[in-house]
Amino acid sequence: MAQLETLTVKEIIKKINAQETFEAVSFEKSFHIKIRDYVPFLCAAVHAGNNLRINLRDKIIHSDYERWYEEDPHTDTFISSMPLTIFGLDSRFEYDLNRDPENCVYKDAWGKPVWKRPLSKTILKESLQKHSNFYKVIDALISVLEQKYNGCIVYDMHSYNYLRYKSNLPVFNLGTININQKKFDSTINFWVKNLHSIKLRSVENTTEINGPFKGNGYFLKHITKNFSNTLVLATEVKKIYCDELNGNDYPLVINDLEEEFKRIILKTSYFFVENQLNIKVKRKSLLALGIEDKLFMVDKELYQLTKKLEVLSYVTPLNLESEQRKFLKNNGVENPNFKYRQIIDHPFEFKRKLYNLNFENVKDVSIAKMYTDVIQSYSDKIDMLNTIGTEKFFFNSLRYFGQPNETDLRNAHFILNCPDDEKKGKMVSIEEVKSIFEKEVNHYGFNAEIEITKHITAEIMVLNFKRKVLLKQNCKLSLDSVKALVHHEIGVHMVTTMNAVNQPLNIFKLGFPNNTYTQEGIAVLTEYLSGHLTIRRLKELALRVVGVDLMINGLDFKSVYHEMVNSYYIKPKDAFILTTRIFRGGGFTKDHLYLKGFIKILKLWDSGKSLHPLLIGKNSIQYYDIYKEMIARQLAKPPKYITSIFSNPKQSKKEVEFVISGLRD
Repeated sequence: MAQLETLTVKEIIKKINAQETFEAVSFEKSFHIKIRDYVPFLCAAVHAGNNLRINLRDKIIHSDYERWYEEDPHTDTFISSMPLTIFGLDSRFEYDLNRDPENCVYKDAWGKPVWKRPLSKTILKESLQKHSNFYKVIDALISVLEQKYNGCIVYDMHSYNYLRYKSNLPVFNLGTININQKKFDSTINFWVKNLHSIKLRSVENTTEINGPFKGNGYFLKHITKNFSNTLVLATEVKKIYCDELNGNDYPLVINDLEEEFKRIILKTSYFFVENQLNIKVKRKSLLALGIEDKLFMVDKELYQLTKKLEVLSYVTPLNLESEQRKFLKNNGVENPNFKYRQIIDHPFEFKRKLYNLNFENVKDVSIAKMYTDVIQSYSDKIDMLNTIGTEKFFFNSLRYFGQPNETDLRNAHFILNCPDDEKKGKMVSIEEVKSIFEKEVNHYGFNAEIEITKHITAEIMVLNFKRKVLLKQNCKLSLDSVKALVHHEIGVHMVTTMNAVNQPLNIFKLGFPNNTYTQEGIAVLTEYLSGHLTIRRLKELALRVVGVDLMINGLDFKSVYHEMVNSYYIKPKDAFILTTRIFRGGGFTKDHLYLKGFIKILKLWDSGKSLHPLLIGKNSIQYYDIYKEMIARQLAKPPKYITSIFSNPKQSKKEVEFVISGLRD
């Protein structure tokens, strides 16, 4: 635990009465309290601690493991994402916060004596004082919450050993015999339902009310006796998250429980507030607002380390033009010999710095996991970039971008078997394309540059960190395709780039895992919504899927090229560009995601869900709910720029609608 402010009980209560936000440990180091906001729910873990003061260590009979066995390790972790928490730091073997003051210091526990000899009155007095201080703080805190909201809910978290029992005990147990079940019936049932919804790896969830535990703890009784409008949910978790026999933890299960408890605590609190307290609130407002300094710090460190890693700029061959001329001149007899610029001399050192970033003090499990996912994604990206031009690049690309599945290939072949559109229509020069793009940039009010270059594979490419759009010199585009692509490149790629710049956290600039799938999906969606998406364009995306699949199945560059020319009747130059996209770097599987992403995002659009949370940066659909939460909590800003075509979508041609209706998710 990082060094925290140390406060006396009087100082803590004074802050509570003034409704100040703070995080501290008590002066005696007996409990930890965190108040990021005064919300109508409190999360407590009275048995989470295992501290034993020095003057007791030579007096206790039990070993550290024996004490651990009867304590509730990690119950504080389960609630650490919540804005208002309190948990014990001392071992229950010194004094038990879940027993009344007269019986809170054990003489015997679980059939075994605790102390080698009776404790002195001085020692007992100190322990009893810490017990009393804890409840003074609890009383002050709940008094403030009841005054503020006319009620509150307390999540009283515990865990229990089960190997000592022969019977099959539930994963979760709620004790209710000492609470007003009639008054709080709906919330109790809602909590149980949500406990039962928890999904854990390799563990079948069973949930009971008043199974092995009835809810007889002093913590529950004390609060229930003194605060009639407060519901205490005494919840026991079976110790499936650790090995009872040796004390080893299962970190992945612990993390799952932390994520799941965050989810269901918020859902249940929202239900309680609306149905018990009759207060209308937004669900995400039950979490603390604003960004902690600790998060700002690690976010900045991550950005400084990774900000220059723009994949597309590294996988573009340095000798593209000369190899294209040579290849086409010789009718594709030999594979091109592409050259690439190198990125990092010491990838191990780079990855070491990545993994040394300290996220342990980022208390919100969803946010912390999101950052660790990004770190792992960049680690994979480093592996890929540092193998450019080798066979290993292909396998690293597969790991990063994946490969087409059966549904992807079915969709691709369905499109390729559809009749072509009518002729391309009016063709425009690259200078005209530049003018159209500049007009769109000015429409949004972006400070961005449009540049014509011969050093790119694709017809158009956005460099996010440079806020620049590159147009390929001498490429020929129809006016319809330009009108579609301007929405694709400016309305999505540049919009998300500029919105990311506006965010308080740099992570939105970096790109989340699988953001290609989402970003390209939205980008193709805008082509569709503009009314300029053509079957010809869909076939282009479908051919990328087929080409990636051919590469994965062992065909080399020239074989894929000839397949495109001879089987799909692609012009040699276009076939070369398409094949280069697929083989650049040594085998780049990214391109199969455009069609897949479009289908997924179209489904989201058709469902009526807003795409705005996905526009605030280089985002991924898998974090959609977290983005919404972050906006609500002021951890992120709503998008400053909105893709213009979203507000005024156009009707596509009937034949395009027909093709799209045949695609499967």
